[in-house]
Amino acid sequence: MQQAVVDAGRPLPQLTDPLEVELQVSAFVGPFADNEELWEVVVRHLGEVPSRRSAALLTALGHLLPGRPGVWAQEAARRQSEPKWDLGALTFGECWIGDRSIDAGYLALLCSYSYGDSPHAMVFMIDEISGSLTRHAFLTRQVEEALARLRDEMRLELITPVAAHWLLSRSYDRFERRPGLGVSMDVHQTRLVARRRIALAMN
Repeated sequence: MQQAVVDAGRPLPQLTDPLEVELQVSAFVGPFADNEELWEVVVRHLGEVPSRRSAALLTALGHLLPGRPGVWAQEAARRQSEPKWDLGALTFGECWIGDRSIDAGYLALLCSYSYGDSPHAMVFMIDEISGSLTRHAFLTRQVEEALARLRDEMRLELITPVAAHWLLSRSYDRFERRPGLGVSMDVHQTRLVARRRIALAMN
């Protein structure tokens, strides 16, 4: 598994889009994100073998891994060169909520973000019938188009980023306590991307 993680970092130094970095790392690392034993070994190995790949992977892990492994990766990344992309440049935009809990049983949440002048959004479908569990989560660069489609289906209201991500935090807590529940593959693949934004908003 250690070698598989290191191999997954091969494309990272060539990438220029920080969002693509987040998506690639989240999709691969997500299932093992809470395995501290694995990350202790991986971070130590990457720190002992400096390279563009090691620096890029450590930087990405430092931003995306929760808890102590993320701190270990951040500390190790500081001793290596910085990659071309900057995950620290993420900014928050508007967040919108639509309530279809009465007729369809779900809340829709769109949260917008940006890396420089490249916006993107995450859209979440929160199942109110099954205890406010996030059933679907997808990422789009077509922010205005996604917003227009949601407006065609429901009435949307602005919500502060803190309030929006507080709702997401509760929802993801439930999902992570019961990972066997049926959710779309997109929820698993984007989990660390969403969790990173939740942590930044809540802090």
